[in-house]
Amino acid sequence: MRTAIHWFRNDLRVEDNASLSAACQADRVLGVYCFDPRNFEKDAYGFPRTGKFRARFLLETVADLKKALNALNIPLFISFDLPENTLPKLVNRFDVTEIHTQKEWTRDERLAGQSLLKTLPQDVRVFGHYDQFLFHPRDIPFSDFSEIPEVFTRFRKACETTVPVRACLPVPAKRKEFQGEKPEGEIPTLEELGLESAVPDPRSAFPFQGGARSGLERIRSYFWEHNHLSYYKKTRNGLLGPDYSSKFSPWLANGSLSARTIYHQVRLYEKEIIENQDTYWMIFELIWRDYFKYVSLKHGDLIFHPGGIRHSAWNKDFSPALLDRWISGQTKNDFINANMKEIAQTGWMSNRGRQNAASYWTHHLKQDWRVGAAYFESTLLDYDVHSNWGNWMYNSGVGNDPRDRVFNPDLQAKRYDPQGRYRRLWLEPLLF
Repeated sequence: MRTAIHWFRNDLRVEDNASLSAACQADRVLGVYCFDPRNFEKDAYGFPRTGKFRARFLLETVADLKKALNALNIPLFISFDLPENTLPKLVNRFDVTEIHTQKEWTRDERLAGQSLLKTLPQDVRVFGHYDQFLFHPRDIPFSDFSEIPEVFTRFRKACETTVPVRACLPVPAKRKEFQGEKPEGEIPTLEELGLESAVPDPRSAFPFQGGARSGLERIRSYFWEHNHLSYYKKTRNGLLGPDYSSKFSPWLANGSLSARTIYHQVRLYEKEIIENQDTYWMIFELIWRDYFKYVSLKHGDLIFHPGGIRHSAWNKDFSPALLDRWISGQTKNDFINANMKEIAQTGWMSNRGRQNAASYWTHHLKQDWRVGAAYFESTLLDYDVHSNWGNWMYNSGVGNDPRDRVFNPDLQAKRYDPQGRYRRLWLEPLLF
């Protein structure tokens, strides 16, 4: 009898999950999710690698995943331990013959996978599935990852009209009741993860919960109930409220929504409602997300190096005092301060805010870009290793931006917050 484990990583969904679908070809299948303690340790700068906002969203997501798997009679074993400790024990207990998981390649994820392989019996087969892309690696017009263009526009033009987006996989069929011991392990609390409570802020532009069901509901609301997709490009640089942008990124980051799901919903919307620049721009942003994943596939650990993928001579200065003022929103610029107050209180910041905050840290304060990237990794609830480090390189002059732009936060504030409503929302209480 074939018994398979699906090791959930950043693919916390049952719909359109290639790894889970492959595991379900076995006679028995069980799911495993590890709250890896390494992901909650403090980094070199003293930040918890997973902060309270993303952790809260993750806990909600795993709870939702557990319910979805229960409906399929697939048990989910949960541990607050290293995968290399957890999975071998389950392999032995249930005579597991194969393990399926989403393929990861960035440094820490790769090392975790390598540590697991060293602890498994040699007769257990491990299958890694590329499953976090819009354009599958086997479908792109490049024979090797080394051929990925260094400029986004070339990548986009090579893919968007020639590469088909694969159809979404259905939810696996409900299985016979799992024969074996009941799943063990409870979802930990924030306190058990070593984090303080993440109290919701009523000013937050992201008032949503984690989990695939919440993500699918967001698609329904944003696309079909309110038709916000029809105006997406016009509003996407907004700063206030939940609907200036789609807010899909947190669900995409932990894989509770797939990029393919969003893409095919856009295409259906274009067929049934309207096709315009705004609907195209949603796909454009999904391609950007893909691009940073391919950049990390091409360049490996260079995305974490001080000179980035350009091997640039970069300022490695680091002032704890400047870091404290930047994080606490006490710089000389009120637009930057408002954005830094928002991320500190909610774990969210707009795309426009992120570009300005990153540019200010590296170009105005002249500080090591990696420190800012590490703070975003800790604090953002939609942290994605590829997009975060790729965008920080891009905005710091060591990545894929051929123009080396520097943002003027005063001009940006005049353009995107002309009445000062956003700045008043986050800074006005400080005046009283």
